[in-house]
Amino acid sequence: MSNRYRPRPRQRGFSLIEIAIVLVIVGLMMGGLVTPLTVQLEQRKVAETQKALDEAKEALTGYALRYGYLPCPAVSPLSGLEDRRGTRCNGEKRAGFLPWATLGLRQGDSWNNLFRYSVTPAFSDSGQLFSLSTPRDISIVTRNGGALLQATALNDIPAMIMSHGKNAFGATSVQGQRQAVPFGNNVDERNNASNATTFISRAASGAQQPGGEFDDIVAWLSPNILFNRMVAAQRLPR
Repeated sequence: MSNRYRPRPRQRGFSLIEIAIVLVIVGLMMGGLVTPLTVQLEQRKVAETQKALDEAKEALTGYALRYGYLPCPAVSPLSGLEDRRGTRCNGEKRAGFLPWATLGLRQGDSWNNLFRYSVTPAFSDSGQLFSLSTPRDISIVTRNGGALLQATALNDIPAMIMSHGKNAFGATSVQGQRQAVPFGNNVDERNNASNATTFISRAASGAQQPGGEFDDIVAWLSPNILFNRMVAAQRLPR
């Protein structure tokens, strides 16, 4: 057997170009996975906020069943107790933040912003408990083809609760920091951040749609459901 040196067969590795192509493919695959995951996370936050709004409606109904009237808005962004002085809301305040501490609810929505709350004054007056004939003064409207239309009967809602959504235009954080409302055609969210009696509820949209960019989530206390629960509990006459 010969002891002469025999060279090892040359092993071929990946070239830089091949490695780069593989990295590009992996990056595209990862990007395709990350985008749906981000969408899913946002959808989950919307669903959790909607659930919190439903719980707020139940808590308001329970409060009415217990006391015979609805709570006032919260004292401040940092105090979730209702701001009541005597039988009425302090300073006749009827719009502000949901009194989460008084109702025993979570402080804010899935984006850590406080819920906006407006209540018909006649329903928060503890000196004259509301009845089936007590007038309401809150309206919910929507858009159809750009025009505003009634989503509920005019001046028919006892109370409204709202999340300012992901963009948080006009919201106040749970730390008490106010977010600015942009100018331009963002008219619907500007309305919801400042109006006390008329609120817009519609599908989320971009800035190019009538009413501008919108992702507010609006809920309201139906007088028919509230009265039905109050009558069933014998808190109101049939």
